[in-house]
Amino acid sequence: MLRDRGTIKWTAMMLPEHVARLKHDLAEAKKIDKPIIDEQQAEEFEATIAYAMSINKPLIFSIYESGVVNQLKGFSQYINYEKKILHIKDMSDMMGLDPLECYWAVVGNTERQGSVVLAASPKLKQDFKIKTGSRLFEIPDDPRIHIVNPKMDTFINVSTKITQLFYRYVPECDVHTYSIDESFLKVDGVMRMWDSVEEIAEHIQDAIMRKFDLSCTIGIGDNMLISKLALDLESKKAPNGIVRWRYEDIPERLWPVRPISKMWGIGRRMEQNLNRMGIFTVGALAKYSLETLEKKFGVMGNQIFHHAWGIDLSEIGAPVLQGQVSFGKSQILLRDYTTKEEIKAVILEICEEVAKRTRDHNKVGRTISLGIGYSKEEYGGGFHRSKTVENPTNITMDIYNTCIDLFNTFYQHKTVRSVSVTLSKIEEDSNQQLTLFDESGLEKKRQLGYVMDGIGNEYGSKSLLRAVSYTKGGTALYRAGLTGGHKS
Repeated sequence: MLRDRGTIKWTAMMLPEHVARLKHDLAEAKKIDKPIIDEQQAEEFEATIAYAMSINKPLIFSIYESGVVNQLKGFSQYINYEKKILHIKDMSDMMGLDPLECYWAVVGNTERQGSVVLAASPKLKQDFKIKTGSRLFEIPDDPRIHIVNPKMDTFINVSTKITQLFYRYVPECDVHTYSIDESFLKVDGVMRMWDSVEEIAEHIQDAIMRKFDLSCTIGIGDNMLISKLALDLESKKAPNGIVRWRYEDIPERLWPVRPISKMWGIGRRMEQNLNRMGIFTVGALAKYSLETLEKKFGVMGNQIFHHAWGIDLSEIGAPVLQGQVSFGKSQILLRDYTTKEEIKAVILEICEEVAKRTRDHNKVGRTISLGIGYSKEEYGGGFHRSKTVENPTNITMDIYNTCIDLFNTFYQHKTVRSVSVTLSKIEEDSNQQLTLFDESGLEKKRQLGYVMDGIGNEYGSKSLLRAVSYTKGGTALYRAGLTGGHKS
């Protein structure tokens, strides 16, 4: 029986220009005239859309554009009858699911059980106790739960556009981007244009929803700290996602917070130290002796004490620090590392990255710090130790050898799950004095580092890797294809 492939069998011998013209002509032949909708059909459409909006159910829309009809599944969110505008929330990327109603988890890599949960839907947090920072292996094997990889390129692109949207409301100098999904806005200078700061927040919230189909929460405060605390502790639970705190609200709304690590700026280790001092709530911290806190924790003790009172003197637009204080990199490993050889492979890769970042800024550093975190299976813990070298450096192997000295001294032969390396006490590389007799070849090693950086910058980070990156313990080869440490 003849099974002819039709005209497709001839395209391989055609010129690219002919193929393009053929595809264009075929597409033009498939185009149709714009359908005409009478008044009765229009009324039926409006009734169906209004009903779907009232019960929050998706619809499948047939959209005509330039002779072609495409289908789109989504939620109707807004109708302007005068201008005949219909706003639809596209569900193509959510597999037809509403993220506010389904069990949804975004993880660093669905193929690695140790991957971190980057985002979890409200219902997943509520019913399964899975939250940001959980691990893939902690997510129950439940058919209702949808686990997906991140789209970091899209995330970064949308984040940038949202930041640009803020410039419609305040000058660029009054926007401080705190993270990829959080920003501070100083609205003092534009208050005469609005009735209240809550009105500005509502307008921004509405604009983000209309333009990006994204809901957002907003914390309003008398300073940057209070607005952040309002956001973290209350606005995410508010019906409209907007909450305002004032200085006088601190005793009533902040002091009862427990555990104390819920307050911004206090991590688990600091919480443990405070608990040992009998401090379990923010209120207890606010009433503790400032002198004792400073004596035990130094400048951090002073900071957390004043934060407990809602005091923060930082300003948007003010320079944080003049110059780079340190260069560092930390990595949470995707599995347990049990052998010294594998752990050292990761340490070398991280030292390479830290050295490159330092050279990119034409800097060197004197103090090298190594941090090792042990697996939770062995009750966590770890160590963080530093060593100051005589001659400042940005040479990979100098940093690595110092880290290995620290590792061999303090490592307790436990399972490792995180590694960090930091280079501090930074100086200008151009200020370094060359010795007359460079027997160890330091200048050649220094120049070699800059040459390697140039190759990596030109041809990509995978173009030049150390051999350890191709071993079982290496991670640089895999991470070279990631954006922000995650799939793009």
